[in-house]
Amino acid sequence: MLLATWQLVSTSGAVPVSQLPSPEMVWLAAVDLAERGLLGLYVAISTQRVFIGFAFGALFGLLAGAVVGLSRLGDVLLAPTLGAVRAVPSLAWVPLLILWFGIGEDSKVILIAIGAFFPVYTIVAASLRHVDTRLLEAGRAFGLRGPALFATVQLPAVVPSVIAALRLALAQAWLFLVAAELIASSMGLGFLLSDSGNTGRIDRIFLAIILLAVLGKLSDALVGLLERWAVRRWA
Repeated sequence: MLLATWQLVSTSGAVPVSQLPSPEMVWLAAVDLAERGLLGLYVAISTQRVFIGFAFGALFGLLAGAVVGLSRLGDVLLAPTLGAVRAVPSLAWVPLLILWFGIGEDSKVILIAIGAFFPVYTIVAASLRHVDTRLLEAGRAFGLRGPALFATVQLPAVVPSVIAALRLALAQAWLFLVAAELIASSMGLGFLLSDSGNTGRIDRIFLAIILLAVLGKLSDALVGLLERWAVRRWA
């Protein structure tokens, strides 16, 4: 229905094609880029950046969330500072990362990692703080302490929250991708968006947006598979 409505509106003349290209125009733009070997390359480059940045950001987010959620000292020392850093807009990091790491892949991956870090850190820390105290007392009554208590009681209790955090972090990684690929990039879907905006190629802008939406949904579906496995395994 959405595609049919788009086709009808774009071909009826109600909206000029300079503002709303038809589905056929977007498809032809995709074919043109694919024939020149650029479409698959842009998709692969952006996907690689997202998954590498997501992996690092989620890992450090889990570690920081565990420290803050399980330790009162960690909460006092880290939570206020990380809460302040979390409020910094994504584009504010761009000039700093360029100065520190240059315009190569490192600065782009680090920016995406920053975007993925905070959802995981925030949700994991809050979830660990609110694990049912009766479960903890029962675990301690069975002689569980430290890592054994965490693996047996606390981790299974927060598995659904951790998976939700990972899904949110992955979505955030795709959002930060566009900002990351504004850092003097010559490849990727973010570059395709900015370059098409500069050249007035509205068909390519729509193509890049659609590809980002599809890739984001596919990656979210992969995390959904992980969620079902993790819930069966631990929860």
